[in-house]
Amino acid sequence: MITLTKALLIYLLIINVVTFIVYGIDKWKAKSNRWRIPEATLLWMAVFGGAVGSQFGMSVWHHKTMHKKFKYGIPAILIAHVLLAGFAIYKIM
Repeated sequence: MITLTKALLIYLLIINVVTFIVYGIDKWKAKSNRWRIPEATLLWMAVFGGAVGSQFGMSVWHHKTMHKKFKYGIPAILIAHVLLAGFAIYKIM
């Protein structure tokens, strides 16, 4: 039987890998003048657990690094996730 903790870790792994790939796809689309993935989608993916994938996507693909809402927003979301995880672990222990 899969535990809640294991399910959460699997979810976080999947959302971060998908988010990283989506950033790469959007960068490719930007370079080839194609229809783009909305910025709101990229930000919501970070909010729903993909902040690490967003940060890596921005670094690896050099994508959205000059937009203030990404430059400051993604690290803020990541910090909020770390604090929330720390609080949850503190409450469980």
